[in-house]
Amino acid sequence: MIAVVKDLPPLIRSMRQSDLDAVAAIEAATYNYPWSINIFRDCLLAGYSNFVLDSDGEPVGYGIMSIAAGEAHLLNICVLERLRRQGVGRRLLDCMMQLAQQSFVERMYLEVRPSNKSAFCLYDSAGFKALGLRENYYKARNGKEDAVVLVRYFQNVAAEPSPASDG
Repeated sequence: MIAVVKDLPPLIRSMRQSDLDAVAAIEAATYNYPWSINIFRDCLLAGYSNFVLDSDGEPVGYGIMSIAAGEAHLLNICVLERLRRQGVGRRLLDCMMQLAQQSFVERMYLEVRPSNKSAFCLYDSAGFKALGLRENYYKARNGKEDAVVLVRYFQNVAAEPSPASDG
């Protein structure tokens, strides 16, 4: 009998300092105006929630989120092009939303380019709704591009003791 081993889906783990070169390379291959490796380093030093999608010990995607004052802000999320539209980016987003809920945030924000239709579909399927517009937010080839601010509200109802009945 011969066992056939299929490729395992990437696992989600915390980002490490040793991941920064690979993460910055994914960013540079994806965006015209990428974050620098120093920005990723600063996110680690700031203690943000930094995750990578790990495939056989190599980062193939990442997500970065800040959590403060009852809110989460998804700062960056990206997956290698060859893995897009396979559900791994959604797994990463779901993991980050789960962490936000476990941290009892009321809402999660993010910005997205209006031209990024695939990202809009992903965020819409995860329950994000348009909240507003940040004009001239992103660098673009012809100057600046707006950002649509999206929000996802969470129902974080902490278990509270019910009032004792007086009978």
